This record gives sequence, structure tokens and C-alpha cells, in this order.
Amino acid sequence: MLTSKQRAYLRGLASTEDAIVQIGKEGITDGTISSLDEALTARELVKIKVLKTVEEDPKDLAQSLVERLPGTEIIHVLGRTIVLFRMNEKKPRIILP
Repeated sequence: MLTSKQRAYLRGLASTEDAIVQIGKEGITDGTISSLDEALTARELVKIKVLKTVEEDPKDLAQSLVERLPGTEIIHVLGRTIVLFRMNEKKPRIILP
């Protein structure tokens, strides 16, 4: 569980990043989950863009992603952008305050 200070730090880091995963009208697929899993392992902090063709609420999508990706936490949901974090146990890239 992250503290509010850690979440604020991660939000600041994510603000300069580009979205590397997009969720389209098909919603969350197995391919989306596998690509997110790889990205979280490599980067730890991932920004996801939810396209306008998706009818589901981005907050609900974020919750579904967290349930399907163990150890992942929601950092931020703003509009149609989701930021997720999962610390890499073997080689952490982001040192939290």
C-alpha cells in the first residue's frame, strides 16, 4: 500500500511519460493484460489511454486491471488516462520516497 506522498511522487513522474498502452472498443483483452504485465515489469510505472470508443468508465477499467494484474496499484485516473504502478522485486527502477 502506497502513502499519499508516494502516490504524489509517482503522479509527478507519470506526468512526463507518454501513454504506452491503449484500450479500445474491445475493452480489456488477454493481449492488453499481457502487454501491461510486460510493461509493468520493465518500467514499473505505466500510463494507459482509454479511447473514446470505450463505453465503460475508466475508473471501472482501472479496477479491473488491478484485479487481473496482482501487485499492481492505481496511482491516478484522470479523464481517460490511467496510471498504474507495480514495483519490480528483482530490479526496482523507481525508488519511492
